[in-house]
Amino acid sequence: MEYFVIAQRELVLAFNLVGVHGQVALNRKEALQAFYRVTGRSVDNALPVDEHPKVLIISEDVSAMIEEEVVDWQKGAKFPLIVEIPPINGHLQGKKSLTDSIREAVGISV
Repeated sequence: MEYFVIAQRELVLAFNLVGVHGQVALNRKEALQAFYRVTGRSVDNALPVDEHPKVLIISEDVSAMIEEEVVDWQKGAKFPLIVEIPPINGHLQGKKSLTDSIREAVGISV
């Protein structure tokens, strides 16, 4: 498995249409369960090692629910790589878009 998504129902269904598995998370508990399952931290129902995704796609609202855990994971520089996407209703207040982040990093406005 290359990709896995944790997000709202609509986003998970949309990704399923293109073959990306996922799990719906509507609250912190569900978000943590899904995150631990995918990263292998769950003892009960972790994905088999050969099924761990290389890229974990998380909607911004889910990421905000488990922000501390996501940041700790990213600091450890382990797979899966975590990519945040905007939820159905658009970017959360105060979040930069990917384009804005690239512009800031590169220093060029196109």
